[in-house]
Formats: sequence, structure tokens, C-alpha cells
Amino acid sequence: MNLPNKLTILRLLMIPIFAAVFYLSMIPYNYLISAVIFVLAALTDFLDGYIARKHNLVTDLGKFLDPIADKVLVSTALIIMLLPSAGVVILPFYAGIAVAIILARELIVSGFRIIAASKGKVLAADKLGKIKTFLQDVAIVVLLVGANVDPGLYSVLNIVGLIMLGVATLLTIISGTECIVKNREILK
Repeated sequence: MNLPNKLTILRLLMIPIFAAVFYLSMIPYNYLISAVIFVLAALTDFLDGYIARKHNLVTDLGKFLDPIADKVLVSTALIIMLLPSAGVVILPFYAGIAVAIILARELIVSGFRIIAASKGKVLAADKLGKIKTFLQDVAIVVLLVGANVDPGLYSVLNIVGLIMLGVATLLTIISGTECIVKNREILK
């Protein structure tokens, strides 16, 4: 197994650790620590792709696991942030709409990619999709960090994080629509 695939598997293994730390309110700064774990996991996404392309180490296993690891990481973070933890609500109930849109887009595009693969076509992530992922990741980190700082700063970070999540949701809709429209012949 090559290094990029090991990094992808490491990312998958970090997801339950991220979630456990998030819920361990007896640990001081548990949200901040979970944000650090999330950042490290997200960095493995960048590293595995960079190393695989630079050193020609792209494998079918990597093509399969990498997008799954990304989607499970982001989905886990968004879902657990919707639920109150130790009396702290990181995402307000109306952010559930954004989470539903993001999760729906990921399922739809993933299904679309499966159909494409069955026809021998590969639908690579485009630039807008990568920007969307980056913005989602940053929004998650900002919201997690904001949950552990003093109330005045929390308000600012919460607002910034929610705005970023809103923009990421808009990019989610646009990039998902573009992917389907550009590749609609796959459904024929």
C-alpha cells in the first residue's frame, strides 16, 4: 500500500477520534482539540492527492477511498455540530437546511460518479468543487474554534463561520448543478 492510500486510511481513522473528542466535554477545550484533529484530517486530503499526482501513485483504491473519506469527514462534522453537546449548540437549527443541501449534493454527485464509472468515464472534481470543499472545511474549523473561546469572540466567530457555511452551501448547489449539466449525457 502506497503513502497516499495510507494517508487516506489515516483520515478515515481520524474521523471517530474527531467525533469522540468533540463529545468529551470533560476535556478542556474539546472543541478546539477536535478542530485541530479535523484540520489534520483535512490536510491528509490535500497531501494524499498531491503525493499521488506528483509521484504517479494514483491507484484504484485511492480513487475509491479518497472521496469517501472526504465526504464522511465533512458529513460527520456537520451532523455532530447540529446536535447540542454539553449544552453548547454550535450550529443553530436553521443551519440544518445547509447541512441537508450539502449532504444531498454529495450523495447525488457520488451517485452520478458511480454511473459515469460504470460507463468507463471518470468525473474529476473541478475547481469550484475544490473551493467549496475548502470553504466547508474552514467554516467547520471556525465554528469549532468559536465554541471554545470567550462569549464575545464566539459570537463573531459563529457569525463568520455561519456566513462561510452559507457561501459553501451556495457553491455546493452551483458546483453540483454544473457537474450534472456538464455531464448529463451520462444519464442517457
